[in-house]
Amino acid sequence: MQAILGATGTVGKALAAEFGKCGTKFRVVARSNEKLRRDFDRYGDLVEYCAADLENPKAAADATRGVDLVYYTVGVPYTNFALHPKLTRSALDAAVASGVTRFVLVATVYPYGIPRAQFVDESHPREPYTFKGRMRKEQEDLVLAAHGRNGLQTTILRPPDFYGPESELSYAADIFKAALEGRAANVIGPIDTPHEFVFVPDVARTLIALANNEAAYGSAWNLAGPGLITTRRFAEMVFAAAGKKPRLRVANKFMLQVMGIFKPMMREIAEMNYLWTTPVKLDDSRLRQLLPDLHKTPYEEGIRITLEEMRTAKRSV
Repeated sequence: MQAILGATGTVGKALAAEFGKCGTKFRVVARSNEKLRRDFDRYGDLVEYCAADLENPKAAADATRGVDLVYYTVGVPYTNFALHPKLTRSALDAAVASGVTRFVLVATVYPYGIPRAQFVDESHPREPYTFKGRMRKEQEDLVLAAHGRNGLQTTILRPPDFYGPESELSYAADIFKAALEGRAANVIGPIDTPHEFVFVPDVARTLIALANNEAAYGSAWNLAGPGLITTRRFAEMVFAAAGKKPRLRVANKFMLQVMGIFKPMMREIAEMNYLWTTPVKLDDSRLRQLLPDLHKTPYEEGIRITLEEMRTAKRSV
């Protein structure tokens, strides 16, 4: 049995979609049983449900009992990143006690901090200077330190910003919504620096390939996008695919800080503005050597699929 912890998030849903295509049974774990039933009822008998708050050791034990493989995709509010290491530690302890053999973490580029090199590979120092980066580094350290405990093998995947179907919380989400609604999209500036986006189904497929490769464990791996692009160009492609003229409302760091006086979420986003001024451009040549069949959906195709699925979802409401 394999379990998706944090299943109602974007990556969790993408993993479930891949399992559904293959007819693979899986357990979904999240705090809300209502959301679990809403999001995964379509998979019928393939799904086993487990509503659990991972802060509770007993609930974490229930979530991992009888499981061989854990995909850890848990998200937390941007205003409460201290939960990341806390929840991860609880999940790891439960996994070790339950005899789980494989644990795969979906991470971020945050632990790298400001890049020292034009392209960042896995040998790049992890030097986070933001609070969120430090919490994510602590999370990674916990996962890597757990490798070898009671037979547990652990690995980490670090993708860039993602986009795609059911990616409501992604940075790019409002670009797609605005294009379909014919309004201006809210984006973070600067918008002409190199950036990377990855199609979320590609993240799910990469996680599955990583989980099934023994050589992947005991290490962390970068996953780059299909190529560098700017936020402006990405948005232009989305609006063009939707048959609309691009309209962007750009917020720089100062504007985010001002808005943060009234909205804590904006203050938290301002802390990470360096990702747009000095972007982390990933080198994933090591991953491509490990997974020679690694597929990255071109931006044009991923954007088209995302818009089609968003239109379909809107019509079905």
